[in-house]
Amino acid sequence: MTPKTKVALFDLDHTLLPIDSDYSWGVFTQEIGWTDPVDFQRRNDEFYEHYKAGTLDVHAYVRFATEAIRLKGREASLQARERFMRDVIGPALRPEALELVRGHQRAGDIVAIVTATNEFVTEPIARAFGVEALIAVKLARDGEGWITGEIDGEPSLRAGKVTRVAQWLAARGLDWAGVETTFYSDSPNDLPLLEHCDHPVATNADDTLRRVALQRGWRILDLFASHP
Repeated sequence: MTPKTKVALFDLDHTLLPIDSDYSWGVFTQEIGWTDPVDFQRRNDEFYEHYKAGTLDVHAYVRFATEAIRLKGREASLQARERFMRDVIGPALRPEALELVRGHQRAGDIVAIVTATNEFVTEPIARAFGVEALIAVKLARDGEGWITGEIDGEPSLRAGKVTRVAQWLAARGLDWAGVETTFYSDSPNDLPLLEHCDHPVATNADDTLRRVALQRGWRILDLFASHP
């Protein structure tokens, strides 16, 4: 019997990173003066609470989250993203998270990051982890190739992650039956994919996911337990 191909899937925010990169990007645009400090903070907080509660309207959120970069344009936005990577993401790259990813890579597993954060924010973060395969919210582009504020295809949120991973596997000539999957996540938003994988790992789990993991006997990993 041919052994199954091993696939390691990682959520990003609060799983591989101790922060939420999407929310942090919003705070960063506020700090550099791209957004109204009062109104943006209020709306960003509201969307974040909806995400944690599993009630996020992802289309409305992406229009909100990409408004600043749409207005500022490609060059200024890419320069700001470089600063964001240096000042915000760089200090949040923890060695234990990097080693977790590299351990799967050394074992020969196919590795992918599967995140509900959009591709503009997460592409350089995936590169920083040394991960080529990124399944993120794909952003629609205009005739000049810049972001429109809409989502292209199925958003990788909740059950959409299962769909997007299936599409990614199919593009590699694989399917669920032919792979042995491990998925690391902190959030109950990811229960559809956790339940679909062979080895669900509740990683830095919130209280809700931790209770589910304990009830179902899933592995629990507190990756950043040594940090405040």
